[in-house]
Amino acid sequence: MVASCCRCAIACSVVASLAVVPARAQGLLASDQIPDVAASQSGLLVPTAARPSPFFSRLFKATLNDFRQVPSRDNFLVAAIGSLAATSVRPLDPKVTTSMSGSQGMGRMFASGEFLGSAGIQMAAAVATGVIGKASGSRRVAAIGGDLVRAQIVTQTLTAGIKLSVRRGRPDGTQFSFPSGHASTTFATATVLQRHLGWKAGVPAYALAGYVAASRVQVRRHYLSDVVLGATLGVVAGRSVTIGRGDAKFALGPSVVPGGAGVNFTLVGRH
Repeated sequence: MVASCCRCAIACSVVASLAVVPARAQGLLASDQIPDVAASQSGLLVPTAARPSPFFSRLFKATLNDFRQVPSRDNFLVAAIGSLAATSVRPLDPKVTTSMSGSQGMGRMFASGEFLGSAGIQMAAAVATGVIGKASGSRRVAAIGGDLVRAQIVTQTLTAGIKLSVRRGRPDGTQFSFPSGHASTTFATATVLQRHLGWKAGVPAYALAGYVAASRVQVRRHYLSDVVLGATLGVVAGRSVTIGRGDAKFALGPSVVPGGAGVNFTLVGRH
């Protein structure tokens, strides 16, 4: 129990240190379509190659601001509940891993989790959403794509920082088990979709994220407590990049059932 508490303390300190970024940013990627009025009125032709890319400059500034938004009151509450959940289910880690990894049927069922939850696939899907939004002229889709990209940057940075600090061994004998990167990336995506599109999109997105998280335990790449904290980081990252979007608040908590455990999302109120 002392060791697990130390890990959670290290995790919280890393999140705090990575989150304090002294920068301000405004605007969403969807606002990049505003023309350069000053340049056009002056009659000066600015070479395209010499112009800074609004897409990337705004993305960079907005991402810095996202890290600044991480230590919000609501995010601290989510992080505290998630850390408590990870600590609470830690004694179940060996039992759950043994139970889930011993079934060939479960192995076939969770075979797609490795691919769907990989950081590369999640980032590629986020970029593709932004590109489609830009190409189609849809500000809403472009805004969702921008938030998805930024959520991936935030969650992958936080996850990597904690992994390198804690260095917990995986069930299969390799390193860097805590927390789960697959869980954090998919829960970040689900949170952004829920905040933009509501629970009709959020429920299936969170279900897919839960599937990916369970698959990591089944293939002995992560313990249950790894995926619980990974899910927590994903939710924090997703909420940080969507400040002001959505009106539903929810709490994250552990759910223990005979022979296993999970994570509950409970609606607790509205803004």
